[in-house]
Amino acid sequence: MEGFDGQLVALAPRLRRHARGLTGDAALADDLVQDTLERALRYRWRFRLRPGAWWGDGADGLLPWLLTLMHRLRLNTVRRKELVVTTETLPEVSAPADDPGLRRDLVQALAQLPEAQRAVLLLVSLEQLTYAEAARVLDIPQGTVMSRLARSREQMRRLLDGKAPAAVPAASGKPLQRVK
Repeated sequence: MEGFDGQLVALAPRLRRHARGLTGDAALADDLVQDTLERALRYRWRFRLRPGAWWGDGADGLLPWLLTLMHRLRLNTVRRKELVVTTETLPEVSAPADDPGLRRDLVQALAQLPEAQRAVLLLVSLEQLTYAEAARVLDIPQGTVMSRLARSREQMRRLLDGKAPAAVPAASGKPLQRVK
């Protein structure tokens, strides 16, 4: 199988790995990948491969386009509040060492990160996208990618060192309110 369909099949494992990191659940990740591939096939005419470029991971490649679709589908799901599932299952993420405790700690720390920070950390660290590519995938400024990445790395360090997550203190003991 060559061309667009063949590339979708070839990139499916990477999409699944990324989706498992985003959702933390194998079934939800499979649904997200299926929705992403379905949308990619339906809107294949929107993907334009720059003349002389190849299907690979570059800024004009198919993978960043698919990751953008995936992130937008995930945001739509979260915004609609359809994703109110809590699970105790952990995603299968390869650990840098053979220590199963370290793997468990990494996965649990990753699950505690806010969705926006987790998405940036996964794109830059796991998928090895550049800051510019991650910004394009998430449709946010490059500076926001850098600050979210710094915050997520610091939060991961704190969680893995056994320290409590940094909390924002309330000045008068009242809960903080959002002001627009």
